[in-house]
Amino acid sequence: MSMHPDFQPKPTELVYEAVAQHIAARIETGELKPDEPLPSERRLAHEYGVSLGSARHATRLLRYRGLVVTVRSKGTYVAERPAREEIAHARGPR
Repeated sequence: MSMHPDFQPKPTELVYEAVAQHIAARIETGELKPDEPLPSERRLAHEYGVSLGSARHATRLLRYRGLVVTVRSKGTYVAERPAREEIAHARGPR
């Protein structure tokens, strides 16, 4: 069960995509700020009630979209705030 009451993926939606979109929305609203560490993948899996593999895939997707950066041996951090259009693109279709 998710610790985020507003996280409710559609039955036809890929879970990792839904997690990535939810985290992108948290970045867009400023809940997650630039240079702030993202919770560990294990913690994300627990928070969202998903498998560790889904949390890893979501993090990889966010990294690919430029919303987070991973520093080896340190962790994953929210990237400097991209333009609003880039965030909307990274969140995907609604």
